[in-house]
Amino acid sequence: MRATLPLLEETDFPPLNRTDLSTLQVNLGYRCNQSCQHCHVNAGPNRTEEMSAANVAAVLAFLAANPEVTTLDLTGGAPELHHGFRRMVAAARARGLRVIDRCNLTILSQPGQEGLAAFLAEHGVEIVASLPCYLEENVDRQRGKGVFQESILGVRRLNAQGYGKPETGLVLDLVYNPLGPSLPPPQQGLEADYRTHLGEGYGIRFNRLLTIANMPIQRFGSMLISKGQYAEYMRLLREAHCDGNLAQVMCRSLVSVDWQGYLYDCDFNQQLGLPIPRRGRPRTHLSEVTAASLRGQPVRVADHCYGCTAGQGSSCGGALSGAA
Repeated sequence: MRATLPLLEETDFPPLNRTDLSTLQVNLGYRCNQSCQHCHVNAGPNRTEEMSAANVAAVLAFLAANPEVTTLDLTGGAPELHHGFRRMVAAARARGLRVIDRCNLTILSQPGQEGLAAFLAEHGVEIVASLPCYLEENVDRQRGKGVFQESILGVRRLNAQGYGKPETGLVLDLVYNPLGPSLPPPQQGLEADYRTHLGEGYGIRFNRLLTIANMPIQRFGSMLISKGQYAEYMRLLREAHCDGNLAQVMCRSLVSVDWQGYLYDCDFNQQLGLPIPRRGRPRTHLSEVTAASLRGQPVRVADHCYGCTAGQGSSCGGALSGAA
């Protein structure tokens, strides 16, 4: 796989500083039951990296000591495959934290995960689920044959628990990624298309659609290079940059924790190997900081950051603005 970091490090992206930390995003490991073309983590069934019990304890200790952090955002790989996933969910919810599970939907059909949907509903976990298109052929091309139908089955299992019904308070958001080197279309219009196609065709419900741009790193970045499309895609991102999105980028109020417990300004920096430094050392462990100590610190930026500010903007929470 071709590395993109050497192409991204030299940048004129505007400087950013952190505000108040509200979200702890924890990557529990890179093992996944899928190997998606657009995956910026390069996750898959053969990855073995997994957060240790000691680092799980460090995450829970950080949350207990820093009540200003109100959201625990669990990701992977497939975070549900981690042995400590349910313990972390239960502990965080017991503290009253908002918990997000970044779910690939097909994990709900895996052996040993039969009770997963009920567990998530019982604890009021918010689901952010990847479904990069409402057309079967497009999803299977990006994520593998049969993934679309298995994803629909996953949504139905969540719907059966009450997810997607406004009156239950159980939130199920779907995520769209473009198939190739293009920006996502306007989020509001695409959400309406998803509702029409998925509701009428499959009878499934969801709360919101989140549109997220593909980052020029890991598998997607390597594919761009191999197809000779990297420079063109970076030109697209840079030319579509919107200064108005800078105030809302996720790295200002979120910190990303890798499976070893080290900190990054975002999940994309984690995958590029750009950690948050500390006192002359190249990286910082979660156990060494407080939420307050991160306030005002500079964010490590590189050229991939234009992926978050291009057009309507892109973050873990979808579009940042209503721009086209």
